[in-house]
Amino acid sequence: MNATVTGDDTGSWATPDGDVAFRCPLPHLPEAVAPVRRRAHTVLTSWNLPAATIEDAVLVISELVTNAVTHALPPAVLHLSRPGGDARCALRIEVSDAGPASCVRWPADGGRPAEHGRGSGIVTALSLRYGARAHRDGITRWADLPAA
Repeated sequence: MNATVTGDDTGSWATPDGDVAFRCPLPHLPEAVAPVRRRAHTVLTSWNLPAATIEDAVLVISELVTNAVTHALPPAVLHLSRPGGDARCALRIEVSDAGPASCVRWPADGGRPAEHGRGSGIVTALSLRYGARAHRDGITRWADLPAA
């Protein structure tokens, strides 16, 4: 199965507050993460963000999207915005999903696979602030990246 991300290259719009925003529905497949990363990179580049901010953002996006398509129920959506009212924040990244699919089960020996479990540490390290909020349709995990 081929994972594609539909829509035009940027799909950005201005909000009534003057913020710039972008929304991308996420195919609920692990293969969708790479095309979402590429599309997000294109959007963030069009917003003239510094290269270092874009690199950090793409990594945070990858972690949050991977978590949503691996551990949560569909539908999932990526939302990017440039808040105009907070000079410290260059970018807000949000990934919403319909909530947890099931409990994560680790191997009986208690070990965690080496390639898993680092996402929240990466998001924490790269974010000005981060969090999650529950809502009627599921949960939204968000991260604010600092201005350069």
